[in-house]
Amino acid sequence: MVLPNSPIDTTTPSSAPRYELRVRVLGNASAEYEIWQLPAPATPHLSAAVRVAGLRGRNLELVEHRVLRRLAGVGVRPNGYTGRRVSGYALGEDLALYLGLLFRALAPMRSRDNMRAVAEGIEAMEREEAAYWLGMAMHRRRPRRVLTALRVLLTGPSRRDG
Repeated sequence: MVLPNSPIDTTTPSSAPRYELRVRVLGNASAEYEIWQLPAPATPHLSAAVRVAGLRGRNLELVEHRVLRRLAGVGVRPNGYTGRRVSGYALGEDLALYLGLLFRALAPMRSRDNMRAVAEGIEAMEREEAAYWLGMAMHRRRPRRVLTALRVLLTGPSRRDG
């Protein structure tokens, strides 16, 4: 399902996977961002859109400036609607990988310092490493264990000292 106000992405080949950022403003300056993978010729096993990850509330507010900076770099400026209406924006695969992994890793976290360390670690990852971790988090039998391992690696003592 492609939303009618999604900009057409002419830079992505039709054989590449398609992703969409859906933004919903919940009120009181609170928003929800979700990454969805859309059916495409590159993903014939998908018959409907699949939610990759989402983030909202306090955890989104702590990293929203990083997310908006990345989105502005590709020309996306979310301005969601209040309530149930959703704004959709086409994303490239690299940005969708980064945001999906960031949202999945940060969603259950509470410590601001650890969240900052995880966000910085994910931001510093190469494309292949981010794709590996997101694939593991999406397709393994116990994805929470994978995300816990990633958080431990990114917040461990060697990361804090360096």
